[in-house]
Amino acid sequence: MKKNLLSLCLSLSLLAAAPAVVNAAQNDANTAPAISSQTLRNLSWTPLVPPVTQDVTLGTSSAQINQGQIQGAVGAFALPADRGSLEITLTSIATGKTVYAPNVLVLDEQMRPAAFYPSSYFPYQKPGIVSSDRLEGTLKLTPALGQKQIYLLVYTTRQDLSETTQMVNPAKAFAAGVGNAVPDIPDPIARHTPTGTLSLKVTAEQKTGNVMIGQIFPSSAPAAAAPVVVGSTQATAPAAAPAKPSEPMLSDSETYFNDAIKKAVKAGDVDKALKLLDEAERLGSKTARKTFIESVKH
Repeated sequence: MKKNLLSLCLSLSLLAAAPAVVNAAQNDANTAPAISSQTLRNLSWTPLVPPVTQDVTLGTSSAQINQGQIQGAVGAFALPADRGSLEITLTSIATGKTVYAPNVLVLDEQMRPAAFYPSSYFPYQKPGIVSSDRLEGTLKLTPALGQKQIYLLVYTTRQDLSETTQMVNPAKAFAAGVGNAVPDIPDPIARHTPTGTLSLKVTAEQKTGNVMIGQIFPSSAPAAAAPVVVGSTQATAPAAAPAKPSEPMLSDSETYFNDAIKKAVKAGDVDKALKLLDEAERLGSKTARKTFIESVKH
């Protein structure tokens, strides 16, 4: 373990001048439809406090957004930002031959777009013994420090409503599940609708997720980067190097990151320490890398 850590230190020293790379698929954030801030603030946001599983029916009486590409009923949820990383499994359950194709826009505490998950991120899942036909995907988010809550907006689009989902005939799924010969029968096709049934399962943990939501030090940090797009309707674009901060990090911020890096290394969570190192250097730290290297040596 010590040998591996020392090798890692050497690699870090050699790459000291290299820009950090975001470990998430990124596309042009403009792929997310624009929503006015007034529309967002007028929504009634349902609180979800993990661990929780929430079933939601989006019907004709639910909140609606018909703005630009967005069309139909929406789900609006507020999640705590002080519980560590959040893992959110979003399921859209097929009813008969219809299904709601979800898109998810994640907003920080100030309701600024921070991450976008298009409907392609929620692929079809065939039915199982205790599950039905569904569209499903899992989001892993890490709220930045200093926020009280972040927001999750679920909606569908005009483009989604023009499309369909090829499902698996239940008889085929059952036969495959029990090891019988799969019958040669047609599969049903579900049309996409502006209403539907959702299920959200939310858990929290202290380990870092893969998408940072909001800025750690809004008063001293540089302008927020463009929203991260996870999942794609286009070919994945290479991650862009973060902009170099225009001024050094404040001493209080340096101390915070250095202490956090030391604690993470001492606890054996090198992955967390590396994420802290990357974030510190993005914000202008001049001592975080040295702190990390010294910590893993001892």
